[in-house]
Amino acid sequence: MSLFIPDVDDGSTVTDFLPAERARGITIQSAAVTLHWPPLDSATPSKGVLPRSQIPHTINLIDTPGHADFTFEVLRSLRILDGAVCILDGVAGVEAQTEQVWTQANKYSIPRIIFVNKLDRDGAAFERTVKEVGTRLRGWPAICQIPWWEGGKGRFTGIGDAINLTGLEWGGGDGKTIQNFTLEQLKEKDSGLREEVVKARIALVEALCEFDEELLSTWLEHSDDALQVPAQAIKDSLRRCIIDGSGRLIPVFAGASFRNIGVQPLLDAVDDYLPDPTERPDPRVSLGSQECSLTDLLRGNISLAESMDKRMAKKANSSKALVAQIESCALAFKVVNDARRGVLVYIRVYSGSIKRNASIWNTNLHITERAQRLLQMQANDAVELQHIPAGQIGVIAGLKHARTGDTLVAWSGHHIKTGPPSPLNMLQLRPIDVPPPVFFAAIEPDSLSEVRNVKEILQVLLREDPSLHVNMDEDSGQILLSGMGELHLEIARDRLVNDFKAKATMGNIEISYRECVLAATTPIQVIYDREVAGKKSKAACEASIEPFDELAPPRTSYTIERDGNHISLNILGSIASDGPLGSSSLPANLPIPTIHTALINGAVAALARGPHRNFPVHASHVTLTLDPTTDFFGPSTTPSSISSAAHLAVKSTLESALQGNGIGLMEPVMNVVISCNEVSLGPIIHDISSARGGHVLSLENEGNEISSTLPVIDSKRIYAPPDPFASTGSGDSSEGPGQQRQVTARVPLKEMVGYLKHLRSLTGGRGTFIMTVHQFERLSGPREKAV
Repeated sequence: MSLFIPDVDDGSTVTDFLPAERARGITIQSAAVTLHWPPLDSATPSKGVLPRSQIPHTINLIDTPGHADFTFEVLRSLRILDGAVCILDGVAGVEAQTEQVWTQANKYSIPRIIFVNKLDRDGAAFERTVKEVGTRLRGWPAICQIPWWEGGKGRFTGIGDAINLTGLEWGGGDGKTIQNFTLEQLKEKDSGLREEVVKARIALVEALCEFDEELLSTWLEHSDDALQVPAQAIKDSLRRCIIDGSGRLIPVFAGASFRNIGVQPLLDAVDDYLPDPTERPDPRVSLGSQECSLTDLLRGNISLAESMDKRMAKKANSSKALVAQIESCALAFKVVNDARRGVLVYIRVYSGSIKRNASIWNTNLHITERAQRLLQMQANDAVELQHIPAGQIGVIAGLKHARTGDTLVAWSGHHIKTGPPSPLNMLQLRPIDVPPPVFFAAIEPDSLSEVRNVKEILQVLLREDPSLHVNMDEDSGQILLSGMGELHLEIARDRLVNDFKAKATMGNIEISYRECVLAATTPIQVIYDREVAGKKSKAACEASIEPFDELAPPRTSYTIERDGNHISLNILGSIASDGPLGSSSLPANLPIPTIHTALINGAVAALARGPHRNFPVHASHVTLTLDPTTDFFGPSTTPSSISSAAHLAVKSTLESALQGNGIGLMEPVMNVVISCNEVSLGPIIHDISSARGGHVLSLENEGNEISSTLPVIDSKRIYAPPDPFASTGSGDSSEGPGQQRQVTARVPLKEMVGYLKHLRSLTGGRGTFIMTVHQFERLSGPREKAV
């Protein structure tokens, strides 16, 4: 029976199942696959202790996009991963987007290994790629495998294993036939490869000895002979060096996935070196204002009395009694709308086990949903499960409200309507940060009858991808869709029209500007007095607004940051925030946390639309003052009335600032990294500086976008086997017309719309660039008039 192996090049790969992904040959959304390696039916029974790579492990694999417009897909996947395999193109080397994703992995301290792929293609340069790993990613490359070129200069046929001192040669087209050659056998087969494997083993052991004292002792015990050090000792050392996720040492493997060369050893390396869930740092959780580790909370080591109201504290015998009722805790990191199965919520379980038909409390939305179906995904296919244990990634089908970043808790003493007792009903795992959108486009339904349908479909898209935003322009009535880039919005349009069959069109892509306050305003007090649903609603609030100053001392004891603005709350007569919650001057139904939430929600809503051009307000500092003795009006003062009063007060201060010409416009300025050939460097710099009003920050042969806390590595000290097809015979950087250069610049986003086509014309189709938001900057007079 013949075996069909899916392939990226012909659009049949398992994890790229969306029509847009197969049409473009790129990954757009992350996809999950669960597999066992080694396969369960291939395990070799043994009475002794087997190496890790020979014991079947369950691997939850998530395939993430590489394009900069889909950075959020990478971010939310990194948030729940225990380890990562960074796949590099052996022809292109370390690209600019690789550096961005590597920096994000450093932020989450994720253990990583590198697989240099596509070594079977013309122009592949393993040596150059390895040295770029050291100079651009700021980690020491520990070469575990080297390429095996047939006859030293021929086609790519296998790998040399520096750990096990063997040569592996792949035969046939399916990658299943592998011949293993020892060092002795390599003398006759390929003496050049044997010599290089020995050099690689020596370099690997010496590199590990600099990071691992235990291997240094082993090396000394074997009379400084790297060839005598046991392979298992090297594997254990590699695992110890990368398990902390610092990225200081990076194991490097080689292969060509198109011909299935090096894939099996790579999966063995995943088993050998990457951690299991029990070896990762304990996840952090928050309970209102309290923060602690999840393990400490589940063990009852955290006192809950401070975060509970007095009535609940009297009923609860102890923190342990309450916490013992937590059956499981999970994080929803992705939501997908499946045509056959409905809404699928991807979760990572951090404690306990989520069982089928369990009632799940959403601590972000404070609602309960039932986990009617549990699935284990195989990209677009699924397997039914009865439970999802801790450490696993699975899917809950049919949840109507759960979103990306929500914490889901199963509670044994669960009441369907009320959920767990406070503060456990607020238990939250560290959320997933959503980057701000920078592009937007107008969505025009074909007819008035289609408006409702288009809005409903957009809500489905927003639930799937929180980095998309939808706003309604009050002046024009247009629906505005915002995203991370041109391709991002283009894909959203394709899904809207082709996948969901919406009858609508998308206008030209525009820039999302911001408004800012230029000078401080005088405090304005507003009284909100209306009748809502037949009940009187009344409250008052005082607000003032000024430009945000990082150096200014805090004026109140409670200040938070939201969407680039800072909001300070001042409740007169209340007890300081570090004391027990509550105050004699506050009504029993309005504790301080409730008032804080109401005031913040009102201020955030007012800041979402500026008074000048309806763009969001940015870089402002709002101070809200509330005096319970004069601003509360008995039973008619509710959290919603306080929120409305805060909204009106902030809106009034913004309108006051506009009347005094105190509102300005801000535009997004981007960090742009352009990779180009030396020949194209001059025209690109001239274009950025003159035509686009940007500032060139640096010109580099080697990128250095990784955190400056990591030391710079001299590429001349890095061992790498020579590339047989390199023109200079060396991987060292040298000036010349063929040298790849990087231009780092800051450019207004408006000037970067459609830049890719222009860059390709300047570089003969060879230039690439990525950009990320640097900050919003005030528009000068001429640019503001142009806008």
